[in-house]
Amino acid sequence: MRGATDLLLAALLGAAFAALPVCALLPSLWGFAAASAVTYAADEVLHARAPEFVRRLATLQLTRPLRFAVRTVMLLALASRLDAPDAVLVAALAVFSAHFAMMMLFTAVHHAIRRRRVLPLVVRNLDMSELAVPAQPPALLYRRFLRKLLHLDLPAHAGLLAVLAAGSSRPAEAGFALTVGLTAVAVLALLGQYRRARRMPERDEVFAAVNRQLAAYRPEVALYFSFASVSRDFMYQVNMWIETLEQLDLRPVIILRERASYRYLSRTWIPVVCVPKADDLAELELSGVRVVLYPGNAGKNVHMLRVAEAKHVFIGHGDSDKLASSNRVSKVYDEIWVAGRAGRDRYQRVRHAISDSAIVEVGRPQLSPIRLHQDHTPGPLPVVLYAPTWEGWSDDDCHTSLIPMGVTLIERLLTQNVRVVYKPHPLTGKRSAEAAAADRAIRDLLRADNERRGAAEAEAAVAAAKPRLREIQARLDELAGRHGGDDATQLREAHVPDRAAAAEWQELRAEWHRIFWESRGPLRHNVILKQLPSLYDCFNQADILISDVSSVVADFVASLKPYVLTNARDLPDEEFRAAYTTAGGAYLLDRACTRLPDILDAVRPPYADPMAPARRTLKEYVLGPDLPPSPVRFNAAVNALAAKAEAERAPAPTDLVA
Repeated sequence: MRGATDLLLAALLGAAFAALPVCALLPSLWGFAAASAVTYAADEVLHARAPEFVRRLATLQLTRPLRFAVRTVMLLALASRLDAPDAVLVAALAVFSAHFAMMMLFTAVHHAIRRRRVLPLVVRNLDMSELAVPAQPPALLYRRFLRKLLHLDLPAHAGLLAVLAAGSSRPAEAGFALTVGLTAVAVLALLGQYRRARRMPERDEVFAAVNRQLAAYRPEVALYFSFASVSRDFMYQVNMWIETLEQLDLRPVIILRERASYRYLSRTWIPVVCVPKADDLAELELSGVRVVLYPGNAGKNVHMLRVAEAKHVFIGHGDSDKLASSNRVSKVYDEIWVAGRAGRDRYQRVRHAISDSAIVEVGRPQLSPIRLHQDHTPGPLPVVLYAPTWEGWSDDDCHTSLIPMGVTLIERLLTQNVRVVYKPHPLTGKRSAEAAAADRAIRDLLRADNERRGAAEAEAAVAAAKPRLREIQARLDELAGRHGGDDATQLREAHVPDRAAAAEWQELRAEWHRIFWESRGPLRHNVILKQLPSLYDCFNQADILISDVSSVVADFVASLKPYVLTNARDLPDEEFRAAYTTAGGAYLLDRACTRLPDILDAVRPPYADPMAPARRTLKEYVLGPDLPPSPVRFNAAVNALAAKAEAERAPAPTDLVA
């Protein structure tokens, strides 16, 4: 419905712009006024509802300034055709020219301020109050400025149309004065902000202040993360490790390489430093860092790997049977930390590159929020969590079931009287149009079935819950330090955090999840696309998981609940289980989903679940033993490697004698 409305708005915008020259040449004053009003309104609504369509217009060079300029030129043509007085025409041309000229000046000053406020690094959770960083210009001047400036032509347009309708020049004089006056005031106000921006601290001052704070904090362990295209789709790789880092004996620091990272970083009291340039990274005071942890393989990792005094560890962002979980590139690290024996065995296929002694089993510290099967209370309908992986960076690494069988699976599930929670991988559809199409089809199927089940009542409950959910989300963003400002604002508002806020954070997240699921009711299908509800909370809602070869399955094993692996190529069961470790405790689903009814018997009375013993065996093999707890083992591994790095740094006795 929304797509059809947006399409209608786009057609209306195009028709209205096409009508402008026609009405100007006829001439038709009221037709032009109506078409002009439609272009203003449709343009504004499309910016809010369909930004992707507006971006496509820009790629065709049909930018917003051009659209406004076209409307102005057509208005002048209309005035000429209606024999407007020469004085009015000359004044209108001068006003519109001055308006556009001042917009160009405003844009130039705005860009100059933005450049001045870009810093070589950004920090969080360090006290930077010693730096005198000017506040960001007011949002009225600074944010979406072009949109506001362009609309200042409205008084002049209205005044000129009034002149053409009534014949009196007074409306034009008032409109022209308002357009020029308001635009001039905006330019002067921004020039005042530019004077403040010139007082930004210099690069060396910023580095000196940051290094003083780091020297006082004395970090010993660093988590280092970089990715070519940072978004919320990738930052989960950092966020999943934050709580684990906060529990370490040694002092941690987080080092990010892309500025956009801050928008999606979760709450933490750990000092965070974002350093985009490699040369600037080398200037940071990190001499006390003994261990560097890497959740991902990225090209910029080499900028940190060159620090010979520290030990470098690949910790990844989840164990799976994908090729990425046993990459030969991992040889560049001193150690590779895996969850359990399965991770060690996975590296056997690259044993000539990776030494067995370099692999350390530390478990998965993040899995404590996952409830065990024995603690789960089933609802009126079995809850099936379908969490397919994405299409991968290449066809060789494509394990998604979405393309070959995703739609068929959902169609079959909807005949089985179950409740579906659909949580696709955040990157779904980024590379494959087929995957994106399957994802849309699944959402449509679930939406239609919700309507069949009586979604009106459920939607009312969802709508009633939204205000409180938004309120909680706003507070969570505040606790996470997501200020929404630029580099300078982040630095200006950086401070030593209150560690007690962690309790409030956990309570608010628990309340958010409770309200979310209660408002959805026990029958409604759900499509989960955002960071909340979390993946692990979806695990806790589910009776059974259907997924592909990915780390999602390995994490779900911790619950001991039944799970299903998709076998889209219809390999023989023995061959599939031999190829993929996590298949050892899984029900295998064929491409046509003919096995689905029998599989679902595992979550229906009398609960025929023959794979339960295999899952218990697999859990320890994949995730390691329950005792000592994984956070304890992870902390011990960090301490041991830090001690080793420290010992290697210490001068040999012969050196001391010399």
